[in-house]
Amino acid sequence: MSNVQPTRFKTITEFFRFRGMPAPEHPLVSIMDMSLVRHLPGDPPAVVKDFYSIALKRNFNIRMKYGQQDVDFDNGVMFFMAPDQVLRFGTDVDTGVQQSGWMLLIHPDFLWNTPLARRIKQYEYFNYHVTEALFVSEREEATLNSIIENIRHEYRANIDQFSQDLIIAQIELLLKYSERFYHRQFLTRKNVNHKILDRLEEIINDYFNSEDLMQTGLPTVQHIAGKLNISPNYLSNMLKALTGQTTQQHIHNKLIEKAKERLSVTDLSVSEIAYELGFEHPQSFSKLFKTKTSYSPLEFRASFN
Repeated sequence: MSNVQPTRFKTITEFFRFRGMPAPEHPLVSIMDMSLVRHLPGDPPAVVKDFYSIALKRNFNIRMKYGQQDVDFDNGVMFFMAPDQVLRFGTDVDTGVQQSGWMLLIHPDFLWNTPLARRIKQYEYFNYHVTEALFVSEREEATLNSIIENIRHEYRANIDQFSQDLIIAQIELLLKYSERFYHRQFLTRKNVNHKILDRLEEIINDYFNSEDLMQTGLPTVQHIAGKLNISPNYLSNMLKALTGQTTQQHIHNKLIEKAKERLSVTDLSVSEIAYELGFEHPQSFSKLFKTKTSYSPLEFRASFN
């Protein structure tokens, strides 16, 4: 499946037509009723759109995982996709189950020359994997549904000089609420997230105790996220919500622990320790160490004498 060229949709109208639905009421921003959408056996296994899509679905019966845990679909499930991202569907889609919900489609041209054109790219959940969907409660879903109804009402009304600004304001409100709900999810799914935290510590410790550190340098956020089967952005945002630190900061903290150990119990030079810890240039190690501890490596070592 991964070798199949995805089907590209350049316009919202083209996507509506593909789903067998009437033309959208607005060509650049429209809401699709998911109860009218069917996944058919002949559907392409992968699609890519030239526009943003934000969907809230119920009875979304494609089997997926959240981290290493099977997801539950009792509540509404939200997905966020930016232009040019490829969405691949599983092979076990139950085409007989009717889903419900909505999909908000926003073409970048609608946002052109507005502050949201830049700000929308700062919402990192557009770069999460589909398996890192947002699960919303009934109360949260009601809040989002009211915003969607405001957008729908606005583009159905007579278009005037205020229409675009009012729709964009509602889109921004939707994005802000989604950011809040993701933060809530990080905090409430403690069992899953703490298992990820435990596994994170294990991966970092194993890496720092292996030859990989000297040969390839510090582990990247991408490397660790790949080991955890979650996206780098999701991992860092989850850690920031739970611990106040990003993945990169966790890596650096482990590095400083290791450096302190080597400085206090060995006679190795600062350069030798820097090379052991994967630094090509000892000056970079010394700079990071001082930033994290307020001491140079030699000052830290001297404090033990």
